[in-house]
Amino acid sequence: MEKEYIHIILADDDEDDRLFFTDAFSELKISTKVQTFNDGVELMDYLNQEDAILPEVLFLDLNMPRKNGLEALHEIKSNPKFDNIAIAIYSTSSSEEHIEETFVSGANIYIKKPSDFNTLKKVLSDVVTINWQYHTSGLNKDNFLLRM
Repeated sequence: MEKEYIHIILADDDEDDRLFFTDAFSELKISTKVQTFNDGVELMDYLNQEDAILPEVLFLDLNMPRKNGLEALHEIKSNPKFDNIAIAIYSTSSSEEHIEETFVSGANIYIKKPSDFNTLKKVLSDVVTINWQYHTSGLNKDNFLLRM
């Protein structure tokens, strides 16, 4: 049975960013279910539940208290249960070091948080409609950073 929606999760400690994110998805013509978590600890507590509904796409902020995005990424990548989750790093940082580190750690795409709502909608639409199996089959650093 095909799912009627794309399950999206965002882990981000910034309440405004979570609100913009969910508002952007509510305006897109894509059937999604969006869940948000305040940090990596909340996220991993949810994902590790026996009956957790795993997302198709997980957006991870890098700079969060308690457990940051990189720590959560390492934990996710070390568990085969999560192999089918596409991971988008969603950060205000565009540091080469962060981009390199998350690429090497197994994230699927790196997005610098847009400051404008319409750009955010375009970015989220693009990420959710990517055919991830095709996109990640020839993953290289050139298509890792989503530039807008």
